Amino acid sequence: MLLAIDCGNTNTIFSIWDGNEFISTWRTATDHQRTADQYFVWLSSLMSLQNIKADISDVIISSTVPRVVFNLRVLSDRYFNTRPIVVGKPDCKVPIDVRVDAGTAVGPDRIVNSVAGYDLFGGNLIIVDFGTATTFDVVDKDGAYVGGVIAPGVNLSLQALHQMAAALPHVDIARPKEVIGTNTVACMQSGVFWGYIGLVKEICRKIIEEKQEVMKIIATGGLAPLLQSSDQLFEAVEDNLTMHGLRLIFDCNKSVDS
Repeated sequence: MLLAIDCGNTNTIFSIWDGNEFISTWRTATDHQRTADQYFVWLSSLMSLQNIKADISDVIISSTVPRVVFNLRVLSDRYFNTRPIVVGKPDCKVPIDVRVDAGTAVGPDRIVNSVAGYDLFGGNLIIVDFGTATTFDVVDKDGAYVGGVIAPGVNLSLQALHQMAAALPHVDIARPKEVIGTNTVACMQSGVFWGYIGLVKEICRKIIEEKQEVMKIIATGGLAPLLQSSDQLFEAVEDNLTMHGLRLIFDCNKSVDS
């Protein structure tokens, strides 16, 4: 079995691929102080609850938080007796080109999503990922990653409003009933919700204008379905885009090894 690990700034996702499908997925808060032993106790307990035999033979990791990779490597070596594939490292092959400025370090999550997006939808693609940051990744017609846009994430913006403005409370994002809010919470929710609708529309419009191509817009991340429900911004919403990309990159590296 393959253990695919996607470590983001806020959450880390563990998913098990049995050769045909992802049979289970779990999420935990990202914490660079969590040890390999703690990861294993947590993971093995969840696997036991679902009667999943712990016969993991391979591990692949994508991490935007470099400090957690060491303990995930130890987890792989100590408990699964395997050397993990780490996306972004020189020995990890990816099935697409990366065409950006020389010396630029592209986040592994963005490469993984681009690999998955091209496999599922072909080229000329904009992938919008609603995570801690909201990222826009541009996939060329031949599948190459050619750059993108980084904007503050939705929840990050709400948190900043709460922390920096003494009179503003913490609120959760939701689609407001009306654009014009009649109380503080409704005003904040409207500003963030419709503000991000406008942000996505305008950035995608400018990308398409610059590329001068017909492009598909695909979304992933926890808030994608909420924003999609309001305005049909995207051709598709893919919750498991990153895991699909990790599996493809794993296959790519295994075929190279063989």
